[in-house]
Amino acid sequence: MSGPELAEAGRLLAAARRPVVFTGAGMSAESGVPTFRDAQTGLWQRYDPQELATPAAFRADPALVWGWYEARRRGVLRAEPNPGHRAVAAIAARLPDTVVITQNVDDLHERGGVAAPVRLHGSLFAPRCSACARPTPLPSDLPPPADPPEPPGGPEPQIGAEPSGGPESPDGRLTPPACADCGAPVRPGVVWFGEALPEAALSAAVEAASGCDLLLTVGTSALVHPAAEIPLVAARLGAPVVQVNPVPTPLDAVCAVNLRGPAGEVLPALVRAAWPDAG
Repeated sequence: MSGPELAEAGRLLAAARRPVVFTGAGMSAESGVPTFRDAQTGLWQRYDPQELATPAAFRADPALVWGWYEARRRGVLRAEPNPGHRAVAAIAARLPDTVVITQNVDDLHERGGVAAPVRLHGSLFAPRCSACARPTPLPSDLPPPADPPEPPGGPEPQIGAEPSGGPESPDGRLTPPACADCGAPVRPGVVWFGEALPEAALSAAVEAASGCDLLLTVGTSALVHPAAEIPLVAARLGAPVVQVNPVPTPLDAVCAVNLRGPAGEVLPALVRAAWPDAG
């Protein structure tokens, strides 16, 4: 990738000292992690993810919701950080005051080399008690992740399909573990529809956006609030915003530069434009 837009974005990144990198589902989709807008696969195709990802759904059927999230977690374990994740880690290595803020729950930034991203929507790998909020280790007695078989003459299943030896119940239900303190069912450590973002994470994100000298927004639709406000905070306070996205978003109008393309291609090119010695 080349052109005047990339050159300008590279100049802004090279001049930055306190950048924020703000990432959304498009970043992980390039690693094969389905977004909520993607069609579900296997036995989960009859369910609407937005109906499973709610406190009411967990109260009504904890085993169904836990089983679905375990299928998602196992699928994520088969995914690998893509060149976009590694480029974000390279930016953070060059600029130690970089803050990475993510809406993703898959921990691919950590696996890609970012030490401590601000996780606005939690993590699939940090379950907690549904009653007392006690952090709970991941169950050790679940079947290990496995590569799904390839159907004869057909495509490989998407990440997110059940691995072999998946949920014990044929309908996908899997009873969640009980909290060691109070005995209530353990829930996934993610933010569900209708829940507030974690106060500490949101405060850290707003503080970082308020004090940054460049905000790089990557792979987000800018439609999910209040997270979508983060780039606007930076823009209102005078920091240039650079957007990486294959398609236009509501953020286009406030961005100093819009780079069209997938993160796995654009971000490595941006790092090279900012620091030619990066290779």
